[in-house]
Amino acid sequence: MYDCVTGDQIENSYGCIMADEMGLGKTLQCITLMWTLLKQSPDCCPYIDKAVVVAPSSLVKNWYNEIYKWLGQKINPLAIDSGTKQEIDRNLNQFMSQQGRRNPNPILIISYETFRLHAYVMHKGSVGLVICDEGHRLKNSENQTYQALNGLKAKRRVLLSGTPIQNDLLEYFSLVHFVNGGILGTAQEFKRKFETPILRGRDASSTDAEHKKGQERLQELASIVNKCIIRRTQALLTRYLPVKVEQIVCCNLTPLQSELYKMLVRSKSSDIQVDGDKVTGSSLSFITQLKKLCNHPDLIYEKCLQEAEGFEGTLDVFPAGHNLKTLKPELSGKFLVLDCMLALIKTSTSDKVVLVSNYTQTLDLCEKLFRQRGYLFVRLDGTMSIKKRAKIVEKFNNPSSPEYIFMLSSKAGGCGLNLIGANRLVMFDPDWNPANDDQAMARCWRDGQKKQCFIYRLIATGTIEEKIFQRQAHKKALSSCVVDKEEDVEKHFSRDELKDLFRLNEETISDTHDKIKCRRCVNNIQVRPPPEDSDCTSDLSQWYHCADKKGLVDVILKGAWDSAVSFTFHHKSHEEQRQTV
Repeated sequence: MYDCVTGDQIENSYGCIMADEMGLGKTLQCITLMWTLLKQSPDCCPYIDKAVVVAPSSLVKNWYNEIYKWLGQKINPLAIDSGTKQEIDRNLNQFMSQQGRRNPNPILIISYETFRLHAYVMHKGSVGLVICDEGHRLKNSENQTYQALNGLKAKRRVLLSGTPIQNDLLEYFSLVHFVNGGILGTAQEFKRKFETPILRGRDASSTDAEHKKGQERLQELASIVNKCIIRRTQALLTRYLPVKVEQIVCCNLTPLQSELYKMLVRSKSSDIQVDGDKVTGSSLSFITQLKKLCNHPDLIYEKCLQEAEGFEGTLDVFPAGHNLKTLKPELSGKFLVLDCMLALIKTSTSDKVVLVSNYTQTLDLCEKLFRQRGYLFVRLDGTMSIKKRAKIVEKFNNPSSPEYIFMLSSKAGGCGLNLIGANRLVMFDPDWNPANDDQAMARCWRDGQKKQCFIYRLIATGTIEEKIFQRQAHKKALSSCVVDKEEDVEKHFSRDELKDLFRLNEETISDTHDKIKCRRCVNNIQVRPPPEDSDCTSDLSQWYHCADKKGLVDVILKGAWDSAVSFTFHHKSHEEQRQTV
């Protein structure tokens, strides 16, 4: 990082991307870098006189606390994330007008939103270094936040992101271009030279010539970008953390869900539009309804009552006298599995559970279920203040607190939360963006965790959820090729397959297992174990595949299998390394 920001790594370029995965200390490394640049250089004087840290609003206080933790009274950072417009302008003007070695506040910590709204003040002067935390927010060079930050006079730029590729290579270009403009040419040149041939070569239907050209361009891209990107994976952490068992649990739809699903798809089949590999806006609301139905029919009940367009006649499928006063888990495969697992965890262990969903309405239903079952829980979503979040997290992490379940909206709490009080996490529904799910799933398995962790990802069998999950795998394979430089990531899903979003596959126990054309299973029974060097970061084809409960290591999932589970992929983070005294 030091070599990058001082221009020693790439001539006339002063930026870098710190792409270490979660939990490897990106924050501390950046504090060390700032302190070094503020205090010394080979010329016996500071490199910079002030630095700016831009972070999501929920992490501004965290940065302030971390700087205080490591540097104490040696430095006095200025954190700005609230106040009137006049107060913020005054504070920013004072910060920007500081010069020389004895600045009272040499580090400014500010949220992306506040920076964007007050960019006109920040653009008046220059700063020695800017650090952008959760920097994948800058993946679109057209948005206002990117433009505002790019307009800051700061030649030294560090971008932090454990997930630099979230969706496509053009976003990766935007991040590299932000820290070191020009090293990859213009966006059009990048698309022509790198993105198009690499994606063609990655496609499952590519020819040998296209694959060869894609590999060559991938290596050329890596040789340029590797000079300014630092990437270490969580493999470094495994010896310090307990074993994590990750499980992808395919849950059968109930007859009600299945019937409703087919009715909706029939009613919309003529309207469905896919443009390239992106779903058009007219289909997005329909996708949302299908995803909600996969969670529980109650989530679309209002639409059925109103006989909204596409929902005509659906009310007749519901049981007589159906209402929303009480939740019936037996109407949803995923709720049946969740209900059974929670009962088993509660009665046979002392473990706590984190439940994550992308929909607050799904959390509402879960809340109903927990009240019906008498489970104590806490809930964190976008409506909760930052101050209150810290209090409930601290309370939940206390082993003596009675709360059994921590409910989490992935949008509100996916980043930066430490929930080591729980060692079981249920990811109730998948997100289009694998980085969002990865962030949410990292809440329990992190520094300070003492117990073995179990992650459950619930996916509705044969539905759009499996297609979304497959799309995640496609994006992750692309990311691991470009960022982690893994040569042998298998190409399971062609774009044509990814477009086949809506068809309900009722003949399968796992559409994903069918798609990977597994060579280790015969008639869905695993006859050869995964390779010895594989783990839960490996390609899904190298996980354990279970069409029944015999091969499971988790007794809780074994006990819940008969509720609605059709298939499970599972693997662990590492072999347990017992400490010898």
